[in-house]
Amino acid sequence: QVQLVESGGGSVQAGGSLRLSCAASGRTFSTFAAGWIRRAPGKEREFVAGITQSGYTYYADSVKGRFTISRDNAKNTVYLQMGSLKPEDTAVYYCAADPFGSLVSRNPSDFDYWGQGTQVTVSS
Repeated sequence: QVQLVESGGGSVQAGGSLRLSCAASGRTFSTFAAGWIRRAPGKEREFVAGITQSGYTYYADSVKGRFTISRDNAKNTVYLQMGSLKPEDTAVYYCAADPFGSLVSRNPSDFDYWGQGTQVTVSS
């Protein structure tokens, strides 16, 4: 069992940056795959970025080159560094994880564990 807690959301102007953190409980988190998924008002969940147990990273085309996902297994934490933020990045951002450490999936439903979400608001 893994519990995920996000932090780092907030309000920022377009062009600005934010770093989201996802702290995980459980000693085996280093063996999990993880990802960030967002939901904008009135829209479906949207995959943002993923990272495997081995550190392989992949991104949605909409954020490639602007966002970076990383993990610190010693701290049981996954990060999402967001730069060049746009108003369309406004959403609740969720951290997600899956015990299949090699999971590479852009389908949010493939991740078994979820945090409560953190709001990111980008103003123009």
